[in-house]
Amino acid sequence: MESLLKETDYFTLYAIGNGVYAAIAKPGQGAWSNAGIVDLGDSVLIFDSFGTPSAGKELRRQAEAITGKDVKYLVNSHYHGDHVFGNQAFKDVAIIATSETLRLCAEMHKMNDIEEEVKEMQHYLHKIKDKIVAAKDEIIKRSLMNQYDEMAKVLEDLPQLELVFPSLIFEERLIIRGSKREVELLCFGGGHTPSDTFMYIPDEKIAFMGDLLTEKLHLPIVNPDQFQAILQRVNQMVIETFVPGHGRASNRSLSENLLNYLSFLKENALEAHERNEGLEGFLSRLETSKAYADWRGVNGIRANLIKAYQFYEK
Repeated sequence: MESLLKETDYFTLYAIGNGVYAAIAKPGQGAWSNAGIVDLGDSVLIFDSFGTPSAGKELRRQAEAITGKDVKYLVNSHYHGDHVFGNQAFKDVAIIATSETLRLCAEMHKMNDIEEEVKEMQHYLHKIKDKIVAAKDEIIKRSLMNQYDEMAKVLEDLPQLELVFPSLIFEERLIIRGSKREVELLCFGGGHTPSDTFMYIPDEKIAFMGDLLTEKLHLPIVNPDQFQAILQRVNQMVIETFVPGHGRASNRSLSENLLNYLSFLKENALEAHERNEGLEGFLSRLETSKAYADWRGVNGIRANLIKAYQFYEK
């Protein structure tokens, strides 16, 4: 059972197992995604670093305060900025990721002239404001407002942002042993991004899933088939507590809900192609479906319907 430890400006810290802590992001405050803290006995491991340097610094400060030990490892679950822009708070430790995540970090995250970066971010925020005004769906409007708040926090930290990339590479499985417990870092492929790492703590039956799991969120999908296969493998493991990349820690129902969502996308996309139904007809038939109407996301279900339709078109 989880136990509330502390509220910070960026996240709420819970004890979810013996020496295992979940830092659950507060909406719109600069953390943006969830993180994990594991007391290995002789050192500390952090899973994901949040979306801003300020939040990353607070994460490290709290981790070392509650354990009384130094951070030795940081794991990047995937390359998205909301999980890696806090890396600079851990640049003196081993930052672990797959080679594909390292490649994508280096390719997708580049800092040019800071003044130009600020202007581009300000322009992006203006566009989000316009979308908020135009949005008719209340859930999409709230999702856009949260996106605006999170990106505004990134803008605040932009002058101090230093891009720090992974330095210790693994591919499929890496076991890290401490004096008290061990963790397994696993990558079964990519569903949300081309390479998605999650962390398993066998003794505690806990998994930190990154964005392989989220709570009622239309998260981006790169490969629905592989996403399904990954979650099916995860469901064969002995896990009692799942910590998603976004949302609250829960049980296996999180995984089952996302598997049902992926099946919904796949089955309807395949049916559309069997009926020779065009993309616009497919979207108009399903975009207003009530099945996932309460899920958050700046594009609603539309982006994933398009992705599934185009993926199975091949």
